[in-house]
Amino acid sequence: MSETEEAHAARVWFVTGSSRGLGRALVTAALAAGDLVVATARRPDALAKELGSHGDRALVLPLDVTDADAARKAVDAALDRFGRIDVLVNNAGYANVAPVETADDDDFRAQFETNFWGVYHVTKAALPTMRRQGSGTVVQFSSVGGRVGGSPGIASYQAAKFAVDGFTRSLAAETAPFGVRFMVVEPSGFATDWAGSSMTVHAIPEAYDETVGAMNRRVRQSAVGAAGDPERAADIVVRTVRRGEVPSHLLLGVNAVTMALEYSRGQVAEASAWEAVSRSADFAEPFPVELPPA
Repeated sequence: MSETEEAHAARVWFVTGSSRGLGRALVTAALAAGDLVVATARRPDALAKELGSHGDRALVLPLDVTDADAARKAVDAALDRFGRIDVLVNNAGYANVAPVETADDDDFRAQFETNFWGVYHVTKAALPTMRRQGSGTVVQFSSVGGRVGGSPGIASYQAAKFAVDGFTRSLAAETAPFGVRFMVVEPSGFATDWAGSSMTVHAIPEAYDETVGAMNRRVRQSAVGAAGDPERAADIVVRTVRRGEVPSHLLLGVNAVTMALEYSRGQVAEASAWEAVSRSADFAEPFPVELPPA
């Protein structure tokens, strides 16, 4: 099949966290593009009603991504219906707000279970199929925070996103001979429920008001809505996946681009300033070396 023919062939999408937000928009965009969709969610009843008009082109399944056995069963059900999985989208995720010092350990761990281990379980369940097919695209929904970090109050969420990136980079290297592609999507703020009812804000001590409290007010309590349009984002992802090549990382949103470029420039500047010191740790290099001016 030529690249042009492949671009117009129907693909089978498997999407987690499909009931709302970017996941829901992505399901709609994939169906509009003529593709087939397996839409999964913890509570899929409303989603099943909404997608009923698409008939056999859409399969709605219940899935708690923290359950490895449930992930395998959902993948098997997708294969029973469509025979293949061409695009896996790990979108399910959420964040709660609390300073690390006072965060509830169980809540911190539960977020990580969904935001990292959920990605692990579903990706691992789908990989054998993509390897046998000799093709497939895995789309990991992360966040620009998973690249630049540093958002007060959501340490579990951002730590998981950093873990997803490292996990995905290793996977891309391991599966390179199999024709499996990986793309990490890094959005900034979008008009979804991520910072709405999906997010629990725990008690913020006065000592953390100027960091965690200020971030919470800016993101959750601001009267100004998020800049990102979920429908545009979904359209971009669908069109990008249909290309012959995909970027390893796809930034979405003006803030995402601005933050990523500033962060990368800062990294290069810092590494350059400390280059001689860093090199001096090897046996063959001159030592000691003057530290950069404070």
